[in-house]
Amino acid sequence: MTGELQQKNTKLVRTLLLVAVVMFGFGFALVPLYDVLCKVTGLNGKVESTATKETGYQVDKSRELTVEFVTALNESAPMEFRAETPKLKVHPGQFYTVNFYAENKTDKPMIAQAIPSISPGVAAEYFKKTECFCFTEQKFDAREGRTMPVRFVVDPKIPPEHKTITLAYTFFDNTEKAEKR
Repeated sequence: MTGELQQKNTKLVRTLLLVAVVMFGFGFALVPLYDVLCKVTGLNGKVESTATKETGYQVDKSRELTVEFVTALNESAPMEFRAETPKLKVHPGQFYTVNFYAENKTDKPMIAQAIPSISPGVAAEYFKKTECFCFTEQKFDAREGRTMPVRFVVDPKIPPEHKTITLAYTFFDNTEKAEKR
C-alpha cells in the first residue's frame, strides 16, 4: 500500500508542476494576447507617446469626422481635469489644436502624467499628435491650474467607415513615484 500511495503522490506532484509551468507560460503570454485582442476588437487604441513631425497632408474637405475628447482621473489624482472642447468636427489632413485644463487641488506640489488611448483602436495609426501634454510628466505647484494644448491631424488615409474617433486621457498622480527616482 505504501508503494501505491507513493505513486499517487508522485503523479500529483508532476501534475501540480505541469499546472504551474502552464500557468507561468499563460501569464507570460498575456501581454501579446492582449495586444492581439485589442487589435482584433479595436479596443484600447495605443497612441504614440512621442510627437509626430508636422508634415503637409492633402486636406480632404469632402470628409468630416467627429473627434470626441474624454477625460478621467485615476482615483489617486486629486485634480480637476477636462477638455475645453468636448467634441470637434475635423477634415482629414487638416491640423487642429484643442485645449485641456488641469488643476492641482492640493496644497502640495504634484507630478502627474496623462495616459492617452484612442477608440476605435484601429484609428490610432491615423491619429497623429505633433504636440501633447501627455508626452511628458506635468509638474503642478500647489493649487496651480493650467491650459494644455494638443495639436493633431487625422491622416487622410483613414478608412471611410470611421466617422467618430474618441481620444481619452486618464491623469495619474506620479508624485510618490517621481520622488523615489
